Amino acid sequence: MKINIKRAYDQPAKADGFRILVDRLWPRGISKEKLKVDLWLKEIAPSDGLRKWFSHDPERWEEFKSHYFEELEANREPVERILQEAGRRPVTLLFSSKEQELNNAAALKEYIEAKVAEAARAA
Repeated sequence: MKINIKRAYDQPAKADGFRILVDRLWPRGISKEKLKVDLWLKEIAPSDGLRKWFSHDPERWEEFKSHYFEELEANREPVERILQEAGRRPVTLLFSSKEQELNNAAALKEYIEAKVAEAARAA
């Protein structure tokens, strides 16, 4: 299973595989044609309140992830959709933040990889 993350403003590449936008808001100034998104899973994005509270503050990163993971646990359907796609081909989670490392796509990738590892240990 291969899951990548990539900024929505970066050039699409064949190696991206299935491209999923994981932001609640469409990236500013980019057309649907240019983004070349296969799926927009806005319901998997952090809640507006959590996103605004976090505001990409590095000191809030661990707490943000904890709260975001709780939101993901309560909304498993979009996570399952990503797992289905990732079982078939590479998946790239697209985000629009200028912050390359501390963003919802990075947290989501961490969450999914932990769930996959957990399932593998249980099998």
